[in-house]
Amino acid sequence: CLANTQYRSFFRHSNLPIHQLVEVATMNAFRLASRLSTRASSQVLSGGLRSTATPSLRLAQGFQSSNISTSLPAPKAPALHELGSVDHSFEDDRIDRVAEPERRAFTYLLLSGVRFAYASTARVLVVKFVSSMSASADVLALASAEFDVGGIQPGKTITVKWRGKPVFIRHRTPAEIATEASVSLAQLRDEETDDDRTLKPEWLVVLGICTHLGCVPINGAGDYNGWFCPCHGSHYDVSGRIRKGPAPLKLEVPPYKFTGDTKILIG
Repeated sequence: CLANTQYRSFFRHSNLPIHQLVEVATMNAFRLASRLSTRASSQVLSGGLRSTATPSLRLAQGFQSSNISTSLPAPKAPALHELGSVDHSFEDDRIDRVAEPERRAFTYLLLSGVRFAYASTARVLVVKFVSSMSASADVLALASAEFDVGGIQPGKTITVKWRGKPVFIRHRTPAEIATEASVSLAQLRDEETDDDRTLKPEWLVVLGICTHLGCVPINGAGDYNGWFCPCHGSHYDVSGRIRKGPAPLKLEVPPYKFTGDTKILIG
């Protein structure tokens, strides 16, 4: 009634046109109707929930009270001895460094001994590994060879084998020594004096391998009465130096020494 009275006074004192007043009245009527319907539905729902929920809540409360009243008593806490034994090994095996200083020294001695054993074992293994890579006794025996040259006549040459390679040993005459000593270095492709190639002037020791392609030259042949390689025409003199042909270097002199007047050790 109060709302109707307000609307009537609003319509009387309003200067709006008729159609706008009708729209305002219609909107206000819809708002009022929606408010009234919301309040009515909330009252109906709350009343229905109370009437329906109350018996269920009472039943649940009764069920809980019955369960509580009929449940078994709570179990007692277990005794300390029932939880298991206590480990006292830390206190039993603990070393008192103040009361027992010798135990500490024994521990250090034991650890040092074990580490020394490890280091010694590692050293032995390393030594054995390195020694396994070194040459064996038979290989070392072939590394050097001794020859008796007492039976070689002056002007003659013998061929011996050292490390699987041919070696020329020549007993030179005084005339050959003088001839090779008089050769000028300007005439040589690979320069070297005759004195630098021999330990004793009468004995010449060179590898019998041509420096061109590795052939074995022929003794006492060629233009210089030394060695001649027929494969490609290389000429060497009695000092083993290249004098003519495609070979770029002189014949190699192996390491050797005299162990006696007539014995030569090569290698």
